[in-house]
Amino acid sequence: MENPAQRIERIKSEMGDRLSILGHHYQTDDVIHFTDIQGDSLELARKITNLDAEHIVFCGVFFMAESAAILCRDDQKIHIPDVTASCPMADMAEAGRVRKTLEILQKDGRKIVPLTYVNSSAAVKAVVGEYDGSVCTSANARTMLDWALNQGDAVLFLPDMHLGCNTANLLGIPEDKRLVLPKDVIDGDPALHVDPAAADDKRLILWPGYCPIHEEFTLDSTRAIRETEPEAKIVVHPECSPSVVEASDGNGSTTFLIKYAEEADDGTTIYIGTEENLVNRLAARYEGRKVIRPLLSSQCEDMGKITVEKLADTLENLNYSNPVTVSNAIREPARRALERMLAVCS
Repeated sequence: MENPAQRIERIKSEMGDRLSILGHHYQTDDVIHFTDIQGDSLELARKITNLDAEHIVFCGVFFMAESAAILCRDDQKIHIPDVTASCPMADMAEAGRVRKTLEILQKDGRKIVPLTYVNSSAAVKAVVGEYDGSVCTSANARTMLDWALNQGDAVLFLPDMHLGCNTANLLGIPEDKRLVLPKDVIDGDPALHVDPAAADDKRLILWPGYCPIHEEFTLDSTRAIRETEPEAKIVVHPECSPSVVEASDGNGSTTFLIKYAEEADDGTTIYIGTEENLVNRLAARYEGRKVIRPLLSSQCEDMGKITVEKLADTLENLNYSNPVTVSNAIREPARRALERMLAVCS
């Protein structure tokens, strides 16, 4: 009887170019081993439209598969090995509450342009598309926020307040021109918690969401390293809090972190503040040349739901299982939002 790895290899061989397996950097090594393309959200989004494969299997969390389903051609099918692999940050912004918040903020006639981090549902991307907004990733947040600021009177950035604040710092947006919405908007009625008068003179309005993984990194994490290993470098993902980003030697997307590790001099010790699967992969890649360690042990449980066993089962049932789909009512405006990003960043 074949084991899961053998099943995957056999099916990949049988299907050839009809199949493409995509994997986010936060996947475990045993899953990444079977992927044809690896990358961060922007890299993978850019690949979709140019793939010839009939079946695209996305090893990541559900919003990524949804984004693929929005961008793919009609003759392509998108699959994910576990549909319950969600994103807690994405779940902090519900489409109905986002729409109501935009309605409230625009009652005074100001044009509020929504910009959503790619870590959001297709329904949220659709709302953003309807309001002439766009999408960003951690790799292009600065470019896209600068674009959005030039499209209207203010920007509603969602769902990650940390990425929004860190990007605002890069663009020099003063703190007195920013407003973080009350956390009650995540679960409550925006009509009870959003005060349009408080946003009257603001250029950037921030949804109060965050990534629970990157929220775990604190100043204590960096201070301990500075005291015991002053020569070590610390680089972090911009989903970390602004205080942690400010205390680091650099910050950026997963692609940035990978490149930083690659370009560091031999003998360098680097602490990386992001999901641990990527950090451990880099540590193994440069073992004996550089010391790479996690700033703190932190793994995404939802990313971990994608396993070799589930991938093998998915591949064996490609022709029988229900692919990830997005209704046309959501797909079209969401696609506009995503395509605006791809056009600006082309």
